[in-house]
Amino acid sequence: MKKLGIIGCGWLGKHIAEHLSDRYEIFATTTTEAKLDGLKSKGYQAFLVKFPDEPHAEMEQWEVASGLDAIIIAVPFSGLRGTKIPMTGKRQNLLRFIGDFKGQLFYTSSTGIYPDTEKEFTEDDQPAEQVESESFILEKFPQANILRLGGLMGGDRLLKNYNISNLDQLVNHIHYADICSVIEKMLDSRSVSKVYNVIAPVHPNKEEVINAQKGLPYSGTRTDTGRIISPEKMISELNFKFQYPDPQYFHR
Repeated sequence: MKKLGIIGCGWLGKHIAEHLSDRYEIFATTTTEAKLDGLKSKGYQAFLVKFPDEPHAEMEQWEVASGLDAIIIAVPFSGLRGTKIPMTGKRQNLLRFIGDFKGQLFYTSSTGIYPDTEKEFTEDDQPAEQVESESFILEKFPQANILRLGGLMGGDRLLKNYNISNLDQLVNHIHYADICSVIEKMLDSRSVSKVYNVIAPVHPNKEEVINAQKGLPYSGTRTDTGRIISPEKMISELNFKFQYPDPQYFHR
C-alpha cells in the first residue's frame, strides 16, 4: 500500500484521508492534541506538529517524509483576499519540516489570490510564480501541484448556516467530494507542477444557493456578470466530471 502524508488534517484533510484510506496508508499531522486520538482511531499514523509564526530553529524534518509517496499540504499559509499577513517564519518552518522531499506534492491554495473584480479569471491571470503565497513552495519544490480551492462546502458546511451579505454576489464554491476526486485523479496520473482552479463550474448567486438549501423558490434571474473563477483548465486536462457541479445542490 502506498503512503500519503497530509500536513494539516483538519476539516478538508479528514475528508481527503477518508476518501483515500482504502488505497493509501495515511500519515497525518494536527496542531491539537485533542484531535490526535481521533485520527489514530481511524488507523492513521498521527503526529502533533505546529508551525510557529516565527522561524523555529528546532523544527526538524518529518521523520517519515522520505518514505512517503505523496504529501498534501492543507495548512493555510496566506491571508484573506486583499490582506497582507507576514508568514515568512511559518513558511520557513514548513519547508524545514518537509526537508528535501522528492515525491508528488500538493499545496492547497485559494481562489482568494484573485482580485475582487467582475471578471472571469483563469490560472494565467495570476501565475503561481508571481503569487507570494504560492511561489515560496515552488522555489524549493518545483514539482508541487498548486490547487486553488474555492469556498469549501459540503456536509455540515452549507451557505444557509452562515450570516451572509451581498446576496446577489456569484459564488465560487467547491464540494469537498470533488476536491477528493481531483486529488485522486492527479495521484493516479502522477501529475506534477500543475496549477488548477478547483471550482464548481456553475456560479449561482448566494441567494439562489441559500433558497435552494432552505427549500424556497427563487424568483430572480441568473446573471453571468461578476467575479467568476474558471475551472476549465482542470476539466480539460484531467477530463474531470464533477459529482457536484452546481452549489445549489451541495446539500443533497
